[in-house]
Amino acid sequence: MNESSEQPELDRIDLKILRLLQADGSIGNAELAKRVNTSPATCHRRTQRLFAEGYISGVRAQIVPQRVDKGALVLVGVVLDRSTPESFAAFEAAVRRMAIVLDCHLVAGDFDYFLKIRVRDMADFNRLHGEKLIALPGVRQTRTFFVMKEVIDNAPLEF
Repeated sequence: MNESSEQPELDRIDLKILRLLQADGSIGNAELAKRVNTSPATCHRRTQRLFAEGYISGVRAQIVPQRVDKGALVLVGVVLDRSTPESFAAFEAAVRRMAIVLDCHLVAGDFDYFLKIRVRDMADFNRLHGEKLIALPGVRQTRTFFVMKEVIDNAPLEF
């Protein structure tokens, strides 16, 4: 963190805790403490502090999409009809209510947003597109990209 921050700098143990949790969020505190060479109580306090200070936003299992019938990954570029704060806010609020949307990013360039969506197959996406995506507030145009091969997906941060 920078010098004007109220939070202390992360030391090598904090960084190691973050790396280990990022690699395996299901690691138990006792094993984590052993790997960072601290007592379980110290490790637990440090981990709780990392959560409290916002370094860790959550821990969850990564589900294999094909095992839950969501094997098709689709990226959708969205262009809105107006570039106003109100139109962006309305679109973002509507997208947040769509459980099918995994990621939504406001971008610079030819599109206003990119959405990452997982569906069963092309027919499933076609239904979703016709019923929900083009009905989102302010949508003028969408461009769909079906992912043919996932080379890297949700890679861990390097730090």
